[in-house]
Amino acid sequence: MIMSKSKPITLGAAIFYGGLIAGILDAADGVVAYYFAAGFNPIQVLQFIASGFYGAAAFQMGISGALVGLLAHFFIAFAVAAIYVGATRFLPMLSREAVMWGTIYGAAVFIVINFVALPHTAVVKSPLSLPLLLNGVLGHALFVGLPIALAARRITNQSSFSTQAVCGVGRKLSSIT
Repeated sequence: MIMSKSKPITLGAAIFYGGLIAGILDAADGVVAYYFAAGFNPIQVLQFIASGFYGAAAFQMGISGALVGLLAHFFIAFAVAAIYVGATRFLPMLSREAVMWGTIYGAAVFIVINFVALPHTAVVKSPLSLPLLLNGVLGHALFVGLPIALAARRITNQSSFSTQAVCGVGRKLSSIT
């Protein structure tokens, strides 16, 4: 078995790094996608997120509206990371097959946020666009779910390595006696 040279990380670090990387990548993807689809600048993208709280008034709030959107965006990223990382403690397959489950999780996060949660907020309604829908599903799969799953895998590698090391030592000792 080939072991990764990267150091294992704690549960909290996996949530932090997974959420941080997912938040940054998702924000960058959103800024690019909404620039091309609607001509939004980065401040307007963040104000759009804040419109979940304030409705159309978020676009009149200037930088404070954008900051609310930024905080909300990262709160969600860290919450989504905490859910996945926590789930790996009960479902080890989420770490063993991190690429597959992480991409599925990211796509599911997009669907739940956009079709379950957002309709119950004050978010400014926008028409459904196939390019934005596809970008959202693929972007969340690759830029949200995948980094979170890979961060979560770093903590489980530590426990599986310890288990294998102990079991391996046990087998060697029993074969000697």
